[in-house]
Amino acid sequence: MAEASYPPDLKYHPEHDWARIEGDTATFGITWYAQDQLGEVVFFDPPEVGKSISKDQPYAEVESVKAVSDVVAPLSGEVVEVNEALSDAPEKINEDPYGDGWLVKVRLSDASEVDELMDSAAYEGSLA
Repeated sequence: MAEASYPPDLKYHPEHDWARIEGDTATFGITWYAQDQLGEVVFFDPPEVGKSISKDQPYAEVESVKAVSDVVAPLSGEVVEVNEALSDAPEKINEDPYGDGWLVKVRLSDASEVDELMDSAAYEGSLA
């Protein structure tokens, strides 16, 4: 299990999702807090490549030993890549939520939405 952390180079959504912005694309995942609340992740049901997703709307499901949870999109765009490694090893979401446990990569449709997300300090403050 990863140590609690909230990398400062990421942007955070109130529903415990993160986005790593790289030009006009972003990598999405769930935060350390989210995976800690879920417990051991046993299945990831990703969207299909090419699917359009909308900010603040569910786009995937993560199943843990406790529950099935929707994953909410921090930004809008088109899914360009899915982390296929998670189909065989969904526990990577627990072990490395900001690295090997990433969920999808998205081509952003509205880069201005990034301004609505929190930085790491604001996100950590929201957890208190």
